[in-house]
Amino acid sequence: MKDILNYLFEGKALTREQARESLANFASGTYSESEMSSFLTVFNMRKIKPEELAGFRDAMLDLAVQIDLVDYNLIDVCGTGGDEKNTFNISTLSAFVVAGAGAKVVKHGNYAVSSPCGSSNIFEHFGYQFSNDPSKLQQEIEKTNICYLHAPLFHPAMKNIAPVRKVLKVKTFFNILGPMVNPARPKNQLIGVFSEEVQQLYAEVYKQIGVNHIIVYSLDGYDEISLTGDFRYISLQKQELLTPDSLGLLKIDHIELFGGNTVQEAAGIFEDILSGNGTDAQQNVVVANSAMALKCYYPEKSLEDCIFMASESLKSKKAYQTLKQLIKIQT
Repeated sequence: MKDILNYLFEGKALTREQARESLANFASGTYSESEMSSFLTVFNMRKIKPEELAGFRDAMLDLAVQIDLVDYNLIDVCGTGGDEKNTFNISTLSAFVVAGAGAKVVKHGNYAVSSPCGSSNIFEHFGYQFSNDPSKLQQEIEKTNICYLHAPLFHPAMKNIAPVRKVLKVKTFFNILGPMVNPARPKNQLIGVFSEEVQQLYAEVYKQIGVNHIIVYSLDGYDEISLTGDFRYISLQKQELLTPDSLGLLKIDHIELFGGNTVQEAAGIFEDILSGNGTDAQQNVVVANSAMALKCYYPEKSLEDCIFMASESLKSKKAYQTLKQLIKIQT
């Protein structure tokens, strides 16, 4: 580690392979906590390079519990978090809408860190049983088009890193690494990010790793399509600045995105929206994000067609039936 630290202190960047090896050694317990703290701090003092983040992703996936779902054309719908907006669980709702529309979804997530309720809190609340058993996950995809990967069950190597992050008490590159390390390695991803800088960084990394993607960022700071203003998306094909009107949807007030102060409140909002009892604003935000995910999954379809598919999945309650069926088979 001494050589790596000196190399970094000289202002040099790691290659993708050097980054992979460094993080692999972290997870194995090779380095002391002070060495790991010094390493993480470097990337708070300068911008992380795309090849470095790609290497860190490689290491996390190498060390993850392997799950073979390659027979399916899968998509993950997720956000980095970190926007501190306390919205309702838009990406998790969108995952069910996308599954209800016929796409195969492998959602990867965790308990809340910076908000009252994360995707794992939602799944757990409704009775989903976390597992890394391939047969269970395959059955869920076959029967409902969706399964859920609770991150701690798939990333045991984080146990050596978590204490260092806790001591540092500042954001590190791990705060933006999460969406990249879905152990099922889905071929498609819709990712929401909390800043333009992170969006550009993700775009460079995703070019390197070869995953079909759409990365969205709302210009007023949301890590999703918030419909509170303009948003930019970047795909393999292009990047474009859009407005709510571009999607045929009305602009909304940020207050309408409030996600609740407890898991119980968040789950109540979640079920209201999925069961057709949400407000027009809530439903439209879910449709917008779901449509962009479907556009990623079905690149040959127009965005207008994807909006129709998402709206039909939500309003016909196919998405809600997907949730109920997924919970029903948790025995």
